[in-house]
Amino acid sequence: MKYKHIFFDLDHTLWDFETNAKESLKDLYELNDLKTRGIDDFDKFFKWYSYHNERLWDKYTKGLIKQDELRWKRMWLTLLDYKIADEALSKKMSVEFLERLPTKKNLFPYTIEILDYLKTKGYKMHLVTNGFEAVQYNKLRYSKLENYFVEVITSEASNALKPNKEIFDFALQKAKATVEESIMIGDNLDADIQGGINAGMDTVFVNHLNIKPHINATYMIHHLQELESIL
Repeated sequence: MKYKHIFFDLDHTLWDFETNAKESLKDLYELNDLKTRGIDDFDKFFKWYSYHNERLWDKYTKGLIKQDELRWKRMWLTLLDYKIADEALSKKMSVEFLERLPTKKNLFPYTIEILDYLKTKGYKMHLVTNGFEAVQYNKLRYSKLENYFVEVITSEASNALKPNKEIFDFALQKAKATVEESIMIGDNLDADIQGGINAGMDTVFVNHLNIKPHINATYMIHHLQELESIL
């Protein structure tokens, strides 16, 4: 085998963040009775949340804001869209969201099947994630993915964020792997693919959304089953 170590991203690659976040926010919408606060269209509310979350995550990965600010300001800004300037509610919802989110179990199609396939073939699999450490471990536990991965490398533990080379160097060291025998698999071109390139690894772009890539990965797939033709 050309590769011995496979480094996966988690959110949006294996674990369906969009679906799980929507389910979690729907729980909060009902728990906090937001309809009585004038938010009568949940789908629109989720759309605004996703808009703010994406932009704050971009700032977080660039080191422009801290973790805590990301966590509660995505709620704060979404509520502000409805003229609800309630910092206490924003912080309460932030805590509730992070309690519920990791318990959701939606995975992308063929996730379990491809992990079983790769495990049977003898690959050592690891995760490299910018997600929060406690949250990511809980996601793995609730979705029954934890036994597939030898090492779980988070930005918190490595003190670096993808696409910085440092997090990949840390991951390789933890996994006792060399660049030549490793491959990075993820959905985010700027974090996963550029990060893998920065580290000197081969890469697989998981193009779930069928977008036109602005960074060239070693391989591109549109469905996880296609990994069987590469690995």
